Amino acid sequence: MKSTNFKLKKRNLLLLSAFVIAVTASSFLWQTPKSELLKKDFTVAQKQYNDLLKASNDITRFPRTTNKDGSLRSTDIKDWTQGFFAGSLWYLYDYTKNPQWKAAATKWTEALEQAQFLTEHHDIGFVMYCSYGNAMRFEKDPNKLEKYRKILIQSAESALTRFDPKVGLIKSWNAKKSWDQKTTWQYPVIIDNMMNLEMLCYVSKITGNPKYKDVAMSHALNTMKNHFRSDFSTYHVVNYDANGKVLHQQTNQGYADNSTWSRGQGWAIYGFTMMYRETKDKRFLAAAQKAADFYINHPNLPKDKIPYWDFNVEQKGYVPDFDYNANKIAYIPRDASAAALVASALLELSTFSKDGHDKYFKPAEQMLKSLSSDEYLAKTGTNAGFILKHSVGSLPHKTEIDVPLVYADYYFMEALLRYAKLR
Repeated sequence: MKSTNFKLKKRNLLLLSAFVIAVTASSFLWQTPKSELLKKDFTVAQKQYNDLLKASNDITRFPRTTNKDGSLRSTDIKDWTQGFFAGSLWYLYDYTKNPQWKAAATKWTEALEQAQFLTEHHDIGFVMYCSYGNAMRFEKDPNKLEKYRKILIQSAESALTRFDPKVGLIKSWNAKKSWDQKTTWQYPVIIDNMMNLEMLCYVSKITGNPKYKDVAMSHALNTMKNHFRSDFSTYHVVNYDANGKVLHQQTNQGYADNSTWSRGQGWAIYGFTMMYRETKDKRFLAAAQKAADFYINHPNLPKDKIPYWDFNVEQKGYVPDFDYNANKIAYIPRDASAAALVASALLELSTFSKDGHDKYFKPAEQMLKSLSSDEYLAKTGTNAGFILKHSVGSLPHKTEIDVPLVYADYYFMEALLRYAKLR
């Protein structure tokens, strides 16, 4: 009897050992490439953002991009990109858990306090949710949490000042001329505006007041109706009259009114994926999937999955209203910011979709690997402290062409963190 028990114990020990070895080996094979990519990218990110912090002594000036001479160019609190720097610092803290990054993130978040009253444009969601929204995830001090909560509520109230129930959408910009100089947009709504809805959904959750989320729903549904073409490519700008009738469907930062601006398509993929997460409304999931399918399967998407700044540049049937040749560029610039944004969106979309791993996770993984290559990832000590090279802000405006952009870094780090969690 003792001999039998001994043999059983020995066999069980051998089986357990084999199982542990097998799991450890498979885990090693599975995790190592991803772990090494994350480690490399965040090592670069920490060194670069240390340089950015050293160069940023004025907390009223927020890192955005570079000047023509390669030096750091910052922006003020009235712009739309100022929340991404604090958000990027929070992502560095998320990955490292190093208190120095939390201290820096807190400092640059709190520097944005007065931006809670921004009503001049729609981008208060970008500004305040990327900063204070991330701060809410990591801050433990109850007094600070309550202060941040009140700031986000006021930010949502500021956003709602641009919502007209008759139109059913948040007005993006004040009245302005289109590129054709014939059209005045009185109530322009841009696809980018989808990104500001996450803050509204969040504020409804922390207050229990549905009005913010109701506005987000209204905006998303009307955007879905009027910003998508039949193939689920997107218009950049839709202009409405006072009663919500569509007057114009054009572009402001894309190549032509009927072309597909790559970052705009990215805003749509990300925004509708987020709205599905927040509402579980399957209409939003379908919109996100179709917009993603258009992007991933487009014949003009390069093999490395980093898009040109617009999918239809110099193609037959697409005529710009601006003087494209005045830019004097001998090549079609890529947009790493669009790739980073889309990679992050696709990773989340993969968790909601049937066959999501093959359809959305794998393309996102390829985008991250391309962005992590020497072609796009800056060498430490270069690029004015930014992580990614080769983004485009607005080629029609002759500004920020083939440069680093702070929001490219933000979505790149967000994508990397999502990638790590999906392991």
